Amino acid sequence: MRIALLGYGKMGKMIERIAIERGHEIVLIVDENNRAACTDEQLKQADVAIEFTMPAVAVENYKWCFDNGVPVVSGTTGWLERWDEVVACCREQQGGFFYASNFSIGVNIFFQLNKYLAKMMNGFNDYKVFIEETHHIHKLDAPSGTAITIAEGILGNHDGYRSWQLNEGRQMPADVLPVTARRIGEVPGIHAVTYKSEVDEIEIRHSAVSREGFARGAVLAAEFLKGKNGVLGMEDMLKF
Repeated sequence: MRIALLGYGKMGKMIERIAIERGHEIVLIVDENNRAACTDEQLKQADVAIEFTMPAVAVENYKWCFDNGVPVVSGTTGWLERWDEVVACCREQQGGFFYASNFSIGVNIFFQLNKYLAKMMNGFNDYKVFIEETHHIHKLDAPSGTAITIAEGILGNHDGYRSWQLNEGRQMPADVLPVTARRIGEVPGIHAVTYKSEVDEIEIRHSAVSREGFARGAVLAAEFLKGKNGVLGMEDMLKF
């Protein structure tokens, strides 16, 4: 499979290594230094693109791929306020788009566990729910896309909460789910959900040891997306 890498930071380089190990070819590497010089014809050489960049440029990268008939795997977070626009463009162009807030297989198992626990805890009003995520200091968006996915999983399965909100130290209404975001050192990613009552706590947690799990999942997603169109995600690939 021929892959275009849109974004060539730490994740892009790790994706490159894993893709080559799995027998794929990198036919185009795009970063902030050469984007203006890259042509449509160069992009069209790829069977699929993998995009890990910044929120400010991600959506235009997706549209570039759709315009040129190249399905794209997106690992960039922080742009979801434009989700409807991207989905509409993908469908209009009959493109292929695979988005995940987190490509780790373990995290996606955690997502399912989170939904199941929220459904079990629904109605146990003595327990208050808290989400906490910790990432490296270079991560710009807060809370993380993964934490937002976790929050949405709780909101969809627990009647006690109507929305989530970033915890900035202010008192929140009882029906608002607090999400605390911490940025420390080079932490790859830690996410925890805690149900706390006056007598005990229940906690589920996922801790990433390295970024390699995210990179490997992105390459697997590219293999899955090749030749497909429509809007897809990890649940489609993993068949949860």
